[in-house]
Amino acid sequence: MVTVGFVVEGASEKRLVESELFRKWLREDCNLKVVDPVVDAAGNGNMCSHNIETFVKNLRTIANPNKVVVLADLDPDICAPCVQKRKEIIGSQGIDLVVIAKKAMESWFLADTKAMRQWLGNDAFCEPHPETLDEMPDEMPWDRLKKLRTKQCRGPGSKLSFARKFIHVHGFDVRRAARHAHCPSARYFVERLCALGNPN
Repeated sequence: MVTVGFVVEGASEKRLVESELFRKWLREDCNLKVVDPVVDAAGNGNMCSHNIETFVKNLRTIANPNKVVVLADLDPDICAPCVQKRKEIIGSQGIDLVVIAKKAMESWFLADTKAMRQWLGNDAFCEPHPETLDEMPDEMPWDRLKKLRTKQCRGPGSKLSFARKFIHVHGFDVRRAARHAHCPSARYFVERLCALGNPN
């Protein structure tokens, strides 16, 4: 089995990688075993600098994974205008796979219709374009989540508490997000991870 270490942008991504459902899928379907610690870069700024090289080097020293994956948000207004530029900023030194969630990983939450319906208590909910949010193209996915919940008089709380609850209580599954017709970055994440563990 191939061991894989993760460097992630923030707490939401860390929660995903640390979840048992995610790790079970990687073991059983992708021939990948996640090693700890999952390195939290603690924000976009740290993913837009040479700090990423230090994070990767430390992860390889501590956990010695066969492969290293970096998971970051695009955050187009903050860091880079497009995925290709974002990847160039992160670089490839010691990294086997870089995945950029558009606009942010919360887009993937919006794309998991089953988990969203459970969280909202609304069996009719469907976000048609979770990565572009066509109705409000300048809106970030986190803002969209807050608006959806505020309509029911109660917000989602902090990003960390929401991610924990959405993953562990409502059963967020990145494979379902990947099956959404308009969430290609989640699909890329799922497909490339499986290819990483099963290169043939």
